[in-house]
Amino acid sequence: MVTRFSLLVATLILASATVPLRAAEVPLLDKSGHPPTLRKLAIGDRAPDFSLPGIDGRTYRLQDFDGPDVLMVLFTSNHCPTSHGIENRLKALRNDLRNRSFTLVAINPNHPDGLSIDELGYGEYTDSFEDMIPYAKKNGWDFPYLYDGETQQIARAYGCLATPHVFIFDKERRLRYAGRFDDSRYLDDSTVKHPDARNAIEALLAGRPVPVELTAPHGCSTKWREKRAKHQAMELAWTKIPVVLETTDVKGVAALRANPTNKYRLFNVWATWCAPCVDEFPDIVAISRQYDMRNFEVITLSLDEEKHADRAQAFLQRQGAGLTKRSQATVDKEGRKTNHYLVKDAPQDALAAALDPEWPGPVPHTVLVAPGGRILWRHNGMIDPAAARVAIVEALGSYYVPDPPQGKIAPPGGRNDE
Repeated sequence: MVTRFSLLVATLILASATVPLRAAEVPLLDKSGHPPTLRKLAIGDRAPDFSLPGIDGRTYRLQDFDGPDVLMVLFTSNHCPTSHGIENRLKALRNDLRNRSFTLVAINPNHPDGLSIDELGYGEYTDSFEDMIPYAKKNGWDFPYLYDGETQQIARAYGCLATPHVFIFDKERRLRYAGRFDDSRYLDDSTVKHPDARNAIEALLAGRPVPVELTAPHGCSTKWREKRAKHQAMELAWTKIPVVLETTDVKGVAALRANPTNKYRLFNVWATWCAPCVDEFPDIVAISRQYDMRNFEVITLSLDEEKHADRAQAFLQRQGAGLTKRSQATVDKEGRKTNHYLVKDAPQDALAAALDPEWPGPVPHTVLVAPGGRILWRHNGMIDPAAARVAIVEALGSYYVPDPPQGKIAPPGGRNDE
């Protein structure tokens, strides 16, 4: 069973654009970006029932959580950096209340159709049901994680605006708190000033009124399937961006590898005469799109002969490898014109010394380079896209990072990439 991006994301840009969305498939979103059937639960409303599949193979209903005095329904997702930011605090809450009259269920309200590929830049997972399994395992979750993405009817019934979005119910399963998990989007616990969900739970367990009943959730907007047509249009537009291919030499490659920027660079050495290079290139383009909103860029180095530059450029164009406006702006700022180069007159040994002294020679060859030029990851031959994304996320981080104090430099993969 394919559970990761190897088929889904690598073909998303080109393939999905060829499958138009019929108007009758889904209703339109309103001006606020939500379906018109979205409900807003009021304090005192009963918890809507549900019947949803869990990652453990069971189907869960609301009645499966009868018994404990307090129930927290947490809408969260695999991809969202704000959801990632609460992971440790969620685990701490679960552990602190393990022997008290409290229970927790998490629900993923999103469908992969509701996300564009560049919204997946803070992780290695999509919001598919299949990817919920490794995501929960990675976090050590021992509570039910349910999927509502297929119909998104429960997200509509609860009024889920974002991930994370918390709903806390009393013994009679009437709503007593709704909103954010806490007031921080960051991983660092010291940034939390108002632990609203924890405060509400503690109050209910102690028989006290909830101090703050409603807060505004913050995070990643719910990814309604109705957004699919918009994303298709954007992805199709990406394939039409003109590709610029410039020639460079060993000295130019060495300068690019030195990487005097705050971006992480994934170099891919390829050629049109190399069948594995051609086969893996859709994955290279997908990775470029996925992390486009981060401090990240893909730089391709073609080993085609200079007389075949037109062939290499045409291949890049067919692959939809043109730079987005954001990427082009960062390239322009450096005084360059493109991230696609044809390397001319480059002896193999000299090119290896300039890019990666451990390169054994065959292509494709791929290296991830940190700001300042240090190689973080390398692979010779066709990449495993999942392994490449893991390396990239380890470098960039999967969480927002607070803006640094004035005069300080932000971490390369931090909050400022948002």
